[in-house]
Amino acid sequence: MKASEVNRFNELYERHLKTLKLQGKAQKTIDAYSRAVRRVRDYFDCCPDKLKPEQLEDYFADLVVSHSWSTVKIDRLGLQHFWKFVLQKEWEWLNIVRPPKVKSIPDILTPAEVEKLIGATRKLRYRVFLLTTYSMGLRLEEALSLQVGDIDAERKLVHIRRGKGHKDRMVPLPDLTLMGLRELWKRHRHPELLFPNAVGSFETIQKAKSHMDRGGTQNAMKVVVAECGIKKKSLYIPCATALRPICLKTA
Repeated sequence: MKASEVNRFNELYERHLKTLKLQGKAQKTIDAYSRAVRRVRDYFDCCPDKLKPEQLEDYFADLVVSHSWSTVKIDRLGLQHFWKFVLQKEWEWLNIVRPPKVKSIPDILTPAEVEKLIGATRKLRYRVFLLTTYSMGLRLEEALSLQVGDIDAERKLVHIRRGKGHKDRMVPLPDLTLMGLRELWKRHRHPELLFPNAVGSFETIQKAKSHMDRGGTQNAMKVVVAECGIKKKSLYIPCATALRPICLKTA
């Protein structure tokens, strides 16, 4: 791209980020929508504000071949936002992209499979994390973001903050999960985070500014799933509160 075009793109891109933030979009949404704009820029090697519907039709035709429908759908929404709120142009051309509606039912883990999964997890932080996630039916980010102040041990409740749709909710806290969280906290004693980023010495972990890495946690879970020989693609369970006591004395 020419220097003038680069400057124009940067200006529009910053405006794109600003409008997303002003609309209260979640950080994951901001990242996805901004990536969509960068992707179409790189594809045509130009600022996308001058693209014609025919060019975008070719772009999405290639995107359908090279990426999942999930990515196609997110990119469509990201560019829709860019066209509507940044370029302030009509965006009917997006109707050319209609991802198929797929209604899938996730595989369900049985309590026995969950016990096997948690029991096979060697590191205590991952073991307690899996126990917490499954026993309370939490999403990955919800469990990772838990803080000490979110636990109401007396009423056996956990305050989940800014879950899906930016909504808070209270979730029942099983006795076994409370035991696991207490055991883990005794090891790191972080003043705020229940799952601090465990890198470095004990003192370093206590001063951690962020929770455990999302990608690292997912990889750890995948390794245990493979070792347990569980072939199910989705790791969901309707209720894991009936889990039998699990040994938590693991480093």
